[in-house]
Amino acid sequence: MRILLIEDEKKTAAFIAKGLQEAGYTIEVARDGETGLELALVSHFDLFLLDVMLPKKDGWTVVEELREQGVLTPILFLTARDSVPDRVKGLELGGDDYLVKPFAFSELIARVRSLLRRGPAPQEAAQQEDQWRIEDLELDLRRHRAIRAGQPLHLTAKEFLLLAHLVRSAGEVVSRKEIEGHVWGIDFQTGTNVLDVMVRRLRAKVDDPYPKKLIHTVRGAGYVLKAD
Repeated sequence: MRILLIEDEKKTAAFIAKGLQEAGYTIEVARDGETGLELALVSHFDLFLLDVMLPKKDGWTVVEELREQGVLTPILFLTARDSVPDRVKGLELGGDDYLVKPFAFSELIARVRSLLRRGPAPQEAAQQEDQWRIEDLELDLRRHRAIRAGQPLHLTAKEFLLLAHLVRSAGEVVSRKEIEGHVWGIDFQTGTNVLDVMVRRLRAKVDDPYPKKLIHTVRGAGYVLKAD
């Protein structure tokens, strides 16, 4: 398994790289966000580990650009920024997990293994080579394409994951907990408004421009995708 570590603190990078190598992983280290992004786009990695405060290009921007480029590799933030808004921002931009420094190395290894087992969920869905249609909404899981009324929907990786999960369960209420676990993983910290923000963004693309609404809130239960 190949892991890209993007960390500008030399001692921290050396400590993490040494520990992961001893655990059997192949590690490549980038010392700034710009170099890390370039490596991530031209080489294959199974996992990205990165700090937020990086020179040349910060971690937020790196993750955002990776997801915009369609890179679905799992991402684990390693950062001293421990506020709830920072964690929410990291997850909203496409991060899969968030570990606050300082951390126990055993916890890092556990999270790395968890993310590698999970892998990029959209890629797993793509292997089903399924195409779904609900009213005028079309979803191609293999190509990661969403179309409504003949118009392509420009979704982020997480938005596509959420929409695909709702489409597969069309007509059935999907709980918030189930969605959070599917989109962000079992370690997702509840009590934030990340899901609400993402649903609003998804509705802005899937529903707002069209008279017939498909994504509905079921108060106290979750969400359901169905035609009015």
